[in-house]
Amino acid sequence: MSARIRVVVAKPGLDGHDRGAKVVARALRDAGMEVVYTGLHQTPEQIVETVIQEDADAVGLSVLSGAHMTLFAKVLELLRERGADDVVLFGGGIVPDADIVELETLGVAKIFTPGSATMEQIVEWVRGNVAAPATS
Repeated sequence: MSARIRVVVAKPGLDGHDRGAKVVARALRDAGMEVVYTGLHQTPEQIVETVIQEDADAVGLSVLSGAHMTLFAKVLELLRERGADDVVLFGGGIVPDADIVELETLGVAKIFTPGSATMEQIVEWVRGNVAAPATS
């Protein structure tokens, strides 16, 4: 038997639009995952600290501000510095296709854009791409 997948859902930066993040967090929770929602206006440092403290398997960022390249890259860098590069980083927001390719090259596992996936598809993606820790 395996433990439940633990996901931190975060809103980095100054963007105050959090409805999408809350909807995704609820969908993941309703699907049986443990979810920690960090709230608005989190710095990459705060997000990574939460990931470490919560022993999360994945972190999902919601970025609508246009600062996605900087914010995702910084979270990846901090995860690596903290030895947590096994944590799956995914996200959603207003991200141009060319930037999605670049983010995936950097190490972001998946970017969901508005209308690109249903909540069920996001849940299934997380289940299929994030390993829950094994329990004995």
